[in-house]
Amino acid sequence: VEVVESGGGSAQAGASLRLSCEVYGDTCRDFELSWHRQGPGKERTFVSSIDRRGSTRYSDSVKGRFTTFRDGNSVALSMSSLKAEDTAMYYCKISCLTSGGWSQYWGQGTQVNVSS
Repeated sequence: VEVVESGGGSAQAGASLRLSCEVYGDTCRDFELSWHRQGPGKERTFVSSIDRRGSTRYSDSVKGRFTTFRDGNSVALSMSSLKAEDTAMYYCKISCLTSGGWSQYWGQGTQVNVSS
């Protein structure tokens, strides 16, 4: 399974950006796809997730500003009202259920820089 993020870049505070995550490889019987981020000098933290049924979860820091949704064969993270503290490397992770059980796969990340 390969996970590929795209859509990062630079934005001014208050602007919007959209990230995309595509997964290639085995078909998952069940899955949860999540976004995580790691700011400079910080630990990687949970941002949002969406499961096969479309249920979503968000961290308190992004609730109301970020939206995760399925967009064709990819999953998008729509980010609005960006803040300087949203600056981070954003990673996509898929937890995938196959005949061999649950496995997790991470992408390489895409950088988001927000200037105030």
